[in-house]
Amino acid sequence: RRVFVDFGGVMTAAVVSLNGARLGEHRGGYTPFSFELTQHVDWRGDNVLAVEVDSTERADIPPFGGEIDYLTFGGIYRDVALRFVPQTFIENVFAKPVNVMSADRRVDVRCYLNSQGAQPAQLKLNVELRDGDRVVNNLGPVELWDSERPKLYKVRVRLLEGGRGVDHYDARVGFREARFTPEGFFLNGQHVKLRGLNRHQTYPYVGQAMPARVQRRDAWILRRELKCNIVRTSHYPQSPHFLDACDDYGLLILEEIPGWQHVGDAAWKELAVRNVEAMIRRDWNHPSIILWGVRINESKDDHDFYTRTNATAHALDDSRPTGGIRYNYESEFLEDVFTMNDFGIPLRPPNHPRYLNTEFIGHTYPTKRSDNVERITEHTLRHARVHNQLGSDRAYAGGIGWCAFDYNTHANFCSGDRVCYHGVSDIFRIPKPAAGFYKSQCDPKEEVVLEPAFYWARGDHNESFDLAVVCSNCEHLKLYIADSVVAEVDPDRKNFPNLPHPPFVTDLRQVLWRGWGDLKIEGYIGGRLAITKQLSGRGVDRQLLVEPDDTELIGDGIDSTRVVLRVTDEYGAPRPFANDAIVLLLEGPGEVVGENPFALFGGVGAVWVRTKEAAGVIRLTAKHPTLGTKTVEIRVRRTPADVPTI
Repeated sequence: RRVFVDFGGVMTAAVVSLNGARLGEHRGGYTPFSFELTQHVDWRGDNVLAVEVDSTERADIPPFGGEIDYLTFGGIYRDVALRFVPQTFIENVFAKPVNVMSADRRVDVRCYLNSQGAQPAQLKLNVELRDGDRVVNNLGPVELWDSERPKLYKVRVRLLEGGRGVDHYDARVGFREARFTPEGFFLNGQHVKLRGLNRHQTYPYVGQAMPARVQRRDAWILRRELKCNIVRTSHYPQSPHFLDACDDYGLLILEEIPGWQHVGDAAWKELAVRNVEAMIRRDWNHPSIILWGVRINESKDDHDFYTRTNATAHALDDSRPTGGIRYNYESEFLEDVFTMNDFGIPLRPPNHPRYLNTEFIGHTYPTKRSDNVERITEHTLRHARVHNQLGSDRAYAGGIGWCAFDYNTHANFCSGDRVCYHGVSDIFRIPKPAAGFYKSQCDPKEEVVLEPAFYWARGDHNESFDLAVVCSNCEHLKLYIADSVVAEVDPDRKNFPNLPHPPFVTDLRQVLWRGWGDLKIEGYIGGRLAITKQLSGRGVDRQLLVEPDDTELIGDGIDSTRVVLRVTDEYGAPRPFANDAIVLLLEGPGEVVGENPFALFGGVGAVWVRTKEAAGVIRLTAKHPTLGTKTVEIRVRRTPADVPTI
């Protein structure tokens, strides 16, 4: 048998050796690579596998060469595994559903074999399509993959030698048709307005090095909590665990190659073309991916270079269109979809028949959760205004806002602390009020949403409370102060006629003179009370909440979960000026990934809990200087099959 070592990602370059024998070098921090170890293994003794990592921002490797608006951190930050295979094995499989919407649908399966030495004469490939444990013998009616019902099948390819199975390869597939047209984007023949956010894979404390469960949580947040239907993997191929979760949850993806504005010399461009190939070969079976980004983000035109990146993508995968993220409205159009970063309000009109807005707001209006109410409210309304315009014309396929989560960056791009506060959620993935706009655009049959785009604090306004904005998918709101009705409001369809669910806007100046007190907001659908939210008028911190994302983990020394810390009023509403230091005590087979004591920012924060290689119960206790202590328990099991995943 043969043995390989597989690296999911090493930032930025890696030289790999086994027992002193140099196996090779890989340049690029976002694409996977493998080296064969077979010839250098000492099968009777110890072996030393060495990886020499250069994590500097090397100008010869994309995305570097100029200053970029994000940090790449360093090290071996994705999965590493040993792989044992026969002399001839299946290296890759591309399972491509064809004619999905017609009666003659099929799956074209392209297999890539790797063979060493004399190849046996009796090699055969057997291909099955499976629905769970059931083998699908013909492609009659199949269940389509879409954003609401992301049905997945499995293609299993078996390599047979003399009738005996010697290797197999499983690829998940989804039957779906995704088309960009002059009339917008269509999924399985249905018009869908794309509404989403960009994602950086940056986390506090560990940079990019988070395990599968945490990567999957981001997809869950985007699809299930923020109700997005698309994400852009800005500005590089992201974790396969994140992409797998997008397949599972129905979150569409624009995936792109590493880069940010700068284009280097011929050797640099050659690496970029290889990045196109590596990205597509790794990810071509993901039904969630609907667009390959084959242009360096916001770079100048380069006809020969981008002709080549497009040709490479089309040669490898003719089932998906290409896009190229640009900021120049007059840029040369070589791709299939014109993908444009437009930060203006109003947006420019579409100037090509397939047009997708891929960034807006972001750096033009950075917002912290501790900013004053006017800024927080305006941040929310700016996202709403852009999506309202995108909804005004079907020629806009949709828009992907900048961005989902705050992220680390270089000093020239941040607010002075190497954090870009561009997200609708903070770097801990905790939503700011602007996140409520995205969440409110879902059908109330999925979830009834009511999210104020303000904090209830009378003295935190420049003049008076003239603009109270609530994001909701209700049909009517009633607002009470101290149990008296002060306003009844309908959605603001005058200013937001093209949104599924416009925000509610009201002026409270004329009612606050009556007095201050608790605010209660009731949301009505079909004349019935559907949801209630209350905010305390007392201005007092009342509760410490400690909320783990998961209560069961795998004791493998890697598995992790986020634990959110909040100080709230008596109704659970955030207290944005609570910046207390929380002292953490952990008992059991785990460790805290984060600061301890932890200083809240805007009343919230988070740490992660990582397991050790043992089973048991982790008890995490958080102590607040005035609100006492709270303890949560997380059960740790050694067997992965016993632990649920999101």
